[in-house]
Amino acid sequence: MKKKSETVLRNTKHYHEGRSSMNRGIHSKPNNGHTNEWMTPPEVLSGLGHFDLDPCAHPEQPWRTAKEMISPPQDGLALDWVGRVWLNPPYGASLKTWLARLADHGNGIALVPGRTEVESWFWPYIWERADSILFFRGRLYFRKPSGEKCGNAGHGSVLAAYGRENTKTLQECGLRGKVIVLK
Repeated sequence: MKKKSETVLRNTKHYHEGRSSMNRGIHSKPNNGHTNEWMTPPEVLSGLGHFDLDPCAHPEQPWRTAKEMISPPQDGLALDWVGRVWLNPPYGASLKTWLARLADHGNGIALVPGRTEVESWFWPYIWERADSILFFRGRLYFRKPSGEKCGNAGHGSVLAAYGRENTKTLQECGLRGKVIVLK
């Protein structure tokens, strides 16, 4: 018998894309066979202030990431984005679609892989459109829906800020890393 959350994720294209074990994109392979669900560690969020919207929250999110949290079966890309956005998008083929939407929105912070060389999404939506980037020192340990650590992603991570106030937030948040101002 399948759990409800498995059915919901299977039926939600934008959330599920990149998280299937059939898709070999970033974060798509379960870490040591344990999970392919990678939720933002709460300690990352704690220094970033309040967000109005998380358009791609996990349906079983154990802590708040924003005032309004959109999760499957709703499609966060199809809904209106208002206010300051927190974005930890699926790390697969749809990553560039989520980042393009945040870049167009212009007010928010995204947690993405530190793949600075990737021309399909890092270059056009972060190097060329973000206001600043925080490169984490060391690797982040993401969380399972239970809240337990599920391991690190196997690569570095960055926070990309859109909007000058979000750059100021990265500079003052106290997270270990280095902030690069782009605009």
